[in-house]
Amino acid sequence: MSSSRPPPGLPPGQRQGTAVDHFNALPPSQNLQSTQYVPPPSYTPPHANSSKHEYTFEDKFPLEMSKYNDVWAGLLFIADILGFAAVSALSIRGYATTRNVQGTGIYNDQNDFGLSTNTIILFTFVLGMSFVLSWSYFLAARAFSKQFIYATAILNILIGLGTAIYYFSRQYYSAAIVFLIFAVFYTFCFWTWRARIPFAALMLQTAIDVARRYGHVFLVTFLGGILALCFGAWFAVTLVAVYARYYPSADNPACQGGGCSKARVIGLLVFVTFSGYWITEFIKNAMHMTVSGVYGSWYFCAGSPAGMPKRPTIGAFSRTMTYSFGSVSLGSLIVSIIQILKQAATIARNENAIEGNLFAYIVFCFLRCILSVVEWAVQYFNHYAYSLIALYGKAYFPAARDTWRMVKDRGFDALINDCLIDPILTMGAVTTGYLSALLAYLYLQFTKPDYNRDGALTPVVLAFAFLVGLQMSNVILNPIKSGVSTIFVAMAWDPAVMMREHRDLYGKMVHVYPGLQYAVSSV
Repeated sequence: MSSSRPPPGLPPGQRQGTAVDHFNALPPSQNLQSTQYVPPPSYTPPHANSSKHEYTFEDKFPLEMSKYNDVWAGLLFIADILGFAAVSALSIRGYATTRNVQGTGIYNDQNDFGLSTNTIILFTFVLGMSFVLSWSYFLAARAFSKQFIYATAILNILIGLGTAIYYFSRQYYSAAIVFLIFAVFYTFCFWTWRARIPFAALMLQTAIDVARRYGHVFLVTFLGGILALCFGAWFAVTLVAVYARYYPSADNPACQGGGCSKARVIGLLVFVTFSGYWITEFIKNAMHMTVSGVYGSWYFCAGSPAGMPKRPTIGAFSRTMTYSFGSVSLGSLIVSIIQILKQAATIARNENAIEGNLFAYIVFCFLRCILSVVEWAVQYFNHYAYSLIALYGKAYFPAARDTWRMVKDRGFDALINDCLIDPILTMGAVTTGYLSALLAYLYLQFTKPDYNRDGALTPVVLAFAFLVGLQMSNVILNPIKSGVSTIFVAMAWDPAVMMREHRDLYGKMVHVYPGLQYAVSSV
């Protein structure tokens, strides 16, 4: 087929978008590997004469077998929470016994060897700001979904450039170079994404419309954000308390009985940071699976005579915290391991930049880029696998395998890759991280704590502030991503439902993404 001619079935004169030309220019036999389809899992269709809300989420999406999946990962996650709680209790106890040195406010501490009460107050500000920004960003997506994508990209680029210029003016070159690279990268991305924005805007509008009408998506988002905020506060206090209790110094009264060493501080910080990643990833993924139950119910049931099942939000949440608890823990564990390695590479990169070690700086930049790509790939698999787990309760690895094979076999991989919802929302989360790190830097500059006279702890504080802002925003924005990914997964499992029960949406999707009709009609 010539690339200059529209594929058969397009309305006369309809123009192809450049982002999907590679998909649309191929006949179904080439852009769909249709030799071996994964059969869609069985689900119970409501009876035509059923009254609305007569059946439940469990009736609609019965488990293949009543089995607790990936139990070992769930037990390991529980052990991690208990370990974090134990480290936190011991550290905070040591911190409390030295309050005369740690201080009770911003300026009255005598600590010149490690993080202090001054830092706890800083992280309190960062948490509060990141929660307000993230929730406001979510509400903006709800109110202005069409303008949301452009505003996100423009603000991210401007704030990234602005913070980079400010860091250059303060001669803090390590942060300036990193933020400048981010700004240039996202500018390039936004320029190349322009043709794909209409499709992303349609999917965002659809996700928001469903959230407004069905289930309790906004309530799940708010409660998840509050839970992330509370854990973030616990994490911040624990982080500072580890320094206060175990950092070796002649001026540290907590070390008079021994037990302090830099090796212990580093080991505990690695464990605390890893646990922080794992727990926040679990919160985010549990929210994702709960919301996926709502969107899956909408896709399969909203257009049926019986309507939506009864209490889909509660049904999906119950399955997540019981049969699928281990699967959520396992996927979150894999991502957390990559994230802690990336965090270590970030801190090492910044420290080498301060010391002027150019070779080591380049090495750690390269390592961080590799880890970022790996993290993206794992998150990509997780997001769509969890949508399937939410509906059918499969174990983690079988769900990931089946989802990927199904998406590839039916040609939906091109459609998913061309949807900008995930990268756009990631840009929004990175923007929150920018501002959180900037707030931390300004705080250190204005308060000038004794423990940071030489600026040695600035990279550590900024890295954790960026982490707090990024994770907070990721948790709150995650339900939007969940809605879009669940629609894609459900449509790939049973595309006939889209054509039969969501005709208006299907028509709009084909209009902005013509190649979709191949993926749907050829199954």
